[in-house]
Amino acid sequence: MTQINEALDIIKRGCEELLLEAELVEKLKSGRPLRIKAGFDPTAPDLHLGHTVLLNKMRQLQELGHEAMFLIGDFTGMIGDPTGKNVTRKPLTRDEVIDNARSYEQQIFKILDPEKTLVMFNSSWMNGMSAADLVGLAAKHTVARMLERDDFHKRYSGGQPIAIHEFLYPLIQGYDSVAMKADMELGGTDQKFNLLVGRELQKHYGQAPQVVLTMPILEGLDGVQKMSKSLGNYIGIAEDPKEMFGKIMSISDDLMWRYFELLSLELSGDEIRAMREKAASGEENPRNFKVRLAQELIARFHSRKAADEALVDFEARFRQGAMPDNMPQLTLGGGPLGIAQVLKQANLTASTSEGLRMIDQGGIKLNGEKVSDRALVLAVGETIVLQVGKRKFARVTIV
Repeated sequence: MTQINEALDIIKRGCEELLLEAELVEKLKSGRPLRIKAGFDPTAPDLHLGHTVLLNKMRQLQELGHEAMFLIGDFTGMIGDPTGKNVTRKPLTRDEVIDNARSYEQQIFKILDPEKTLVMFNSSWMNGMSAADLVGLAAKHTVARMLERDDFHKRYSGGQPIAIHEFLYPLIQGYDSVAMKADMELGGTDQKFNLLVGRELQKHYGQAPQVVLTMPILEGLDGVQKMSKSLGNYIGIAEDPKEMFGKIMSISDDLMWRYFELLSLELSGDEIRAMREKAASGEENPRNFKVRLAQELIARFHSRKAADEALVDFEARFRQGAMPDNMPQLTLGGGPLGIAQVLKQANLTASTSEGLRMIDQGGIKLNGEKVSDRALVLAVGETIVLQVGKRKFARVTIV
């Protein structure tokens, strides 16, 4: 039982909810490798750090001896996940799905062990499902249960349309668990309803229900909204190492600890807590820990050499420029905002005209790079470090 308890500590690290822990204990007692499912719709070609929260947990489960099943939802991707949407989501074309799926396959093995990973596509079984089979699947769930889901309920109550095919999405995601004979499914907290549908469908098909483990949604650079490419607050795992380093160093000290908890594979929970205590007591500068986080992530997704080079570049651009460890942290509303407006609202310049003049004179830097474009617009969700002259700095988030 000691070994199981140790495994549970690893499995539960950073997780939001585990349903049901008693069932997981029984599965672990069997001694057989568990089939661990995590599904991703190939809605965009590039993965960002928010996606890797689930991949990190899968890697930890692999190291415990379990089988990772990485599901690419090429069939469900053409439906469009309605989770969290207040409008019907535009489905992807088949060509878009295929291109994005290929990109996913190349990126996931920066985290997962390819020797212990089974990559699956839900078109493998869904393309063979007849109309009668699909009707039979739909008969296993009710409209009333579907409307219990928060986003569907809000849209229905608000008079927003819900297309029939959107009800099929959680059903098909649930059926994937049946087809894959999943023992456990991982997902973000926003996927809880869909994961529980999988449990219910497995019971209908005579299988033992999967355990559901939900992970928190990782905030983006702004520390508020979900990391998203559309919001511009993301860090892509295929981004240039120097760009990644600068973005990680721009996050707040509080957000850094959340990133450590959800993204680090090198440090244990106890080690992270010890680091946090040192930072809180003033024994060590939090910036040093942020450097460590940046180097770990860049080494994972690129190489140790790239991580070292990114640090040297960062030090040359920022530290030698005497960027202060502590600077004003501001949140500006009403975005998107032009660069001159941001400078004025952040009290870095007295007026927008002064900001434009400073840009023309080469006196404005954004994330260490000189700004030359007077028409630069900062998108909602962006978090950037602005420097005016040699002494004025501010970390600004646009909302």
